[in-house]
Amino acid sequence: MSMLRSFSDDLATAVAGAAPGVVAVHARPRLPSSGVLLRPGVVVTADHAVRVEQEIRVVWADGHVGPAALVARDPGTDLAVLRVEETGRPVAPLGERPDLKAGHLVLAMGYGPRVSLGVVSTVGGAWRTWRGGEVDQFLRLDLALYPGFSGGPLLDASGRLAGIVTSGLARDLELAVPIATVARVVEQLMSGGRVRRAYLGVGLQPVTLPDAAATLAPGAGGRALIVVKVEPDGPAAQAGLMLGDVLTALDGAPLRDPHDVQAAVAGLPVGGTVRLSLLRAGAPLEITVTLGERPRPSGR
Repeated sequence: MSMLRSFSDDLATAVAGAAPGVVAVHARPRLPSSGVLLRPGVVVTADHAVRVEQEIRVVWADGHVGPAALVARDPGTDLAVLRVEETGRPVAPLGERPDLKAGHLVLAMGYGPRVSLGVVSTVGGAWRTWRGGEVDQFLRLDLALYPGFSGGPLLDASGRLAGIVTSGLARDLELAVPIATVARVVEQLMSGGRVRRAYLGVGLQPVTLPDAAATLAPGAGGRALIVVKVEPDGPAAQAGLMLGDVLTALDGAPLRDPHDVQAAVAGLPVGGTVRLSLLRAGAPLEITVTLGERPRPSGR
């Protein structure tokens, strides 16, 4: 019983330590979202819950109400950055970089504070959201994200900030944006006002190569990607890529699924180049493409 009481006390201590840096963000009708004071004067919250860009208010754990200004937002990772006037308040407890594994106990926090206890159910590799954002690690949670929790902290068992919880990146899944992604995106939003993402500007579908074509692309294993769409004036179009071209490799790596291209391009800078190996009218060809910046989504 004493071990259980000690464990319970430790969790309560972790919540108490994080609570001063968790705010209610009033940036949509009716229900506020949550936010985390990541550094002095800087609050990060969930982008999908920021419906207005003026007259945003935050409410601190002690009940103090203050104004907040939207600095920038990134729908791709569902993160938004707010500037607040209270620069002397304690920031979220980062500590050492968390190393979450499946089965680790975690706490999701909302303003109040309100708390939900659970475990990390799935830890995966880097992934791309439905809005085009690159997230360093897939973190699925087995806990309840109550209304208004989005934008709040995910804490590990010692109370360190491990990520930002959100219901805006997947339907019916409780996810967290890992702290590595949060730190990277916030830095880009603070310095440049947006996250620049490279893209090719093509639509692709997997195809099976006939034997004659497969001999011209020995590393492809009989699989490749056919170009079914070329965005006008996009990077691929400017490099001369055409409908019906069959892509077999990118910088020497075989291409068998459209996600292979997305994963390769996601980590490259805007203005960088990639070398595409392809078949056109049955003949091998190589094209160098200068990556452009992915256009911003037209809506939230």
